[in-house]
Amino acid sequence: MEDVVEWQNRPLERMYPVVGNVIGPDAIIDEYGADTLRLYEMFMGPLEATKPWSMSGVEGVYRFLARVWRLAMVEDQEGNWQLSPALAETLPDARQNKVIHATIKKVTEDIESLSFNTAIAQMMIFVNEFTGAATRPLAALRTLLILLNPFAPHLSEELWSLLGEKFAGFEGTISQLPWPKWDPAYLVEDEVEIIIQINGKLRHKITAKKDLPQDELEKQATSSAKIQQAIAGKTVRKIVVVPNKLVNLVIR
Repeated sequence: MEDVVEWQNRPLERMYPVVGNVIGPDAIIDEYGADTLRLYEMFMGPLEATKPWSMSGVEGVYRFLARVWRLAMVEDQEGNWQLSPALAETLPDARQNKVIHATIKKVTEDIESLSFNTAIAQMMIFVNEFTGAATRPLAALRTLLILLNPFAPHLSEELWSLLGEKFAGFEGTISQLPWPKWDPAYLVEDEVEIIIQINGKLRHKITAKKDLPQDELEKQATSSAKIQQAIAGKTVRKIVVVPNKLVNLVIR
């Protein structure tokens, strides 16, 4: 009996020694929020891999969530948050649609394969694309919040509620909504990288429309300032074109 009393009265640190290399989840949640902890644990790498803990990684994920917040919100001079004037009920352009549907596809497939880290990485690409946009289509933000919800439910539902106070299409809660589907038509590559060679040596690279007619591809390749400078004073004897791949100028 005395042994039991003695054990019960021992200080906690004697019963469970603190070795100085453990960070409790409560401390992370208090400083960065539950979404940050949840997202970071999924972003660390494949589930089956051994992963070192990194506070810089926690801060990086926290900054990413802050950027998601700033897609929809802006701080006024008094320090109050309000909906961003960049939000617009407009249709995404071709480039934006490609990013949207690529993200839907990637996140959907990665969740099914438990590859959460690469799903998050794709959503970071999404946020980068729309952060610099002069106008941010509400349809794009709506899709992002649905995709983000399984990873950061608190932030996504909070933004959804705030957007719903002004805009249609944000009714209810995200968890009750159907999962978005991607359209393969938006994922077709319509541009290719063309290598420009002079006498078989790489001199330049350009981006051209896929399946561009040979005469137009030749014109685009030879009109670049870098190639013009390289062939100045020379005679172009022959131009060899490999569709969607390269243009080789034979000069003397």
